[in-house]
This record gives sequence, structure tokens and C-alpha cells, in this order.
Amino acid sequence: YNGTTWTNMIGGAASTSTVVIGQSYKGGKVAYILQNGDPGYVAGQVHGLIAANTDQSNLVTWSNGSNTNTSATGINLGTGFLNTNTIITSQGNTGSYAAKLCRDYTGGGYTDWYLPSKDELNKLYINRAAIGGFANTNNIYWSSTEFNSSVAHAQEFDPNGTQIIQYKAISYSVRAIRAF
Repeated sequence: YNGTTWTNMIGGAASTSTVVIGQSYKGGKVAYILQNGDPGYVAGQVHGLIAANTDQSNLVTWSNGSNTNTSATGINLGTGFLNTNTIITSQGNTGSYAAKLCRDYTGGGYTDWYLPSKDELNKLYINRAAIGGFANTNNIYWSSTEFNSSVAHAQEFDPNGTQIIQYKAISYSVRAIRAF
């Protein structure tokens, strides 16, 4: 889902198979299944988010060494893919930083992984027990949602799951996702 239409479909049609959160599926684990009212929800079709089986890094910065306004401000479900592309366009396709690590990930042979938006990351937090593989209960994960040129949204993966903004130069964990 690219924020407007579904682009990752099998044989031209969306998956209609039964999937459950936590199930191994298409290169990772089902992290969320779209519900009526969610952006991209299509009645009679099954779409959602897949999380990579493991973190792509436990210590990586959001930016590639420069604090610039990337305009990666999408918050909602379905905006992480565009955010990730926007960040890489702004920050460059070299180095090692959150969005690039997720884009470079090829788990299950898929090449459409991305850094989740703020709301997509929250779905991972909510379903973290079923997804598994998160670094520890007190870790912080980056989202692809920028707040301004110096800070971006992140989420604590502790019992409270607080969504926070942090300086882009601080190193936190990242977990790639893809849409199905």
C-alpha cells in the first residue's frame, strides 16, 4: 500500500487467504491486519503489515549525519513507505541510518521493506508479543515520521509504549515492515 493504492498484490489481486497476527507470512510475521476505517482497507480483501522477524539494528541513528528537514511527515497507516523513500532522497542512498537499513533489507527475498510511520510502529508495539524478536522490553524504536529538522518520532517498547520525539542523531532500534 503506497498511501493511495495497493501495489503489492499477487496475480493482480489482493491476498484473500486467512492470516493471523504473529503468523509467519511473506518474509516476516503478520504485525497488523487492516480493519474497517483504516487507510487502505478494502472490504472483502485481506491487507495489513508484515514485520521483519528480527531488528535490522539495535543502535542506528535516524539521519545520515545531517539534520535537515526531509518532509517525511506522514503519520498514518500507509505512509511509512513514502516517508522512507522521502528520507533516502533527502539523506542519500549511502551510509547506515534507519530508513536505509530498512529499505536495504531483503528478508524472504522481498525488496519492498521500509521504516514504519508513527502509527504503523504503534501497531508493532501493540502486537509485539505475537510478533516477537524485539531487542528488550525497554528499547526505543525509530519511526519514519519526522517532527522537524532535528527530531523524529520514536516509540518506547516498554509496558507503557510511550510515543516520543528524539534527536535524530541518537541511536535506537529499527524494525523493517512491508505491506501486503
